[in-house]
Amino acid sequence: MFQEFEGWLIAVTGTESTWWFQVFLVVFGSLLLGYIASRFFNRLSSHAAVTKTLWDDALVEAARKPFVWLIWVLGVNVAAGIAARAVESAWVELIEPVNRVAVILLLTVFLLDFVKRAERNLVDPAYLNEPLDTTTVRAIGKLLRASIIISAVLIVMQMFGLSISGVLAFGGIGGLAVGFAAKDLLSNFFGGLMIYLDRPFSVGDWIRSPDKEIEGTVEDIGWRLTRIRTFDRRPLYIPNGIFATISVENPSRMLNRRIYETIGLRYDDISKMGAIVNDVESMLKNHPEIDTTQTLMVNFNSFAASSVDFFIYTMTKTTNWAKYHAVKQEVLLKIADIIASHKAEIAFPTSTLHIADDSEGFVVPRVNTQE
Repeated sequence: MFQEFEGWLIAVTGTESTWWFQVFLVVFGSLLLGYIASRFFNRLSSHAAVTKTLWDDALVEAARKPFVWLIWVLGVNVAAGIAARAVESAWVELIEPVNRVAVILLLTVFLLDFVKRAERNLVDPAYLNEPLDTTTVRAIGKLLRASIIISAVLIVMQMFGLSISGVLAFGGIGGLAVGFAAKDLLSNFFGGLMIYLDRPFSVGDWIRSPDKEIEGTVEDIGWRLTRIRTFDRRPLYIPNGIFATISVENPSRMLNRRIYETIGLRYDDISKMGAIVNDVESMLKNHPEIDTTQTLMVNFNSFAASSVDFFIYTMTKTTNWAKYHAVKQEVLLKIADIIASHKAEIAFPTSTLHIADDSEGFVVPRVNTQE
């Protein structure tokens, strides 16, 4: 049947060369197969979306475009080969290497996209009830992507006849020169590696350094820089090597928050100090947001210039900054109510003026200042 069709083409075109029709069939077939493959992946994607397995979603979505592109690229290359052989072009020798490079390139694209999607799904609560640590997942993802890219480059170099052993030998010799020239870059790289290994902080943590003006929420930990968002919403970029030379506090990992306040009463109310202290301590022990398993102290502390002072020292259960201040406000207002219930008052700086009679008959003012 094909021979009859070919004979018909020869009769219509007046030439025995039908390579152009073969090219048309190959291109049309590759486009059709690509369309069918795209529809097939759409069906797979709808089935994968029903499941909560993170790997099938990442696999299907990562393979969709590279697979379709592979069909198209191979089809175009086959068509180009038919045309090149028909016109006896020297370009026919490039068809096979181009096919190999295209396969490696598309495989690399697939693997990189798969790693990226898997990395995103591993920290998504929609797929895991207990998502993995974001910093660890990102570190592993970066290592895998670097390994994939380096492997792809080495394979392509080997395909074109470049000696990998020679490249590695040059890398060993040139590595010394690069190390001296880029010591700061390497310092930041290994600093980032130490952050991934030691994990003094993770993405999303609130950190600060008493050694430098560094405070904010960690947004990203790269191989060279760590990006921190300050509380006034400015981005702060810090080279990773800096963290090897400074101390870092991580308030996000606190177990409790402390309330430590000093309250002063008037000297006129010193007789009521014991009852007030006992009531305040009882209030703290019965407060639902106070952690009574930690240190809790309420004691008369000192005779100040214009007040008699007692202090409270306790820990809240919450570590959330906003909720902590709400709890602290509630505690201080309850202390004020307790003081008022004992008909006492909170002291403030005062000055008392004493007037004494002099033996000669005139008055000499004497001022006793309490501040």
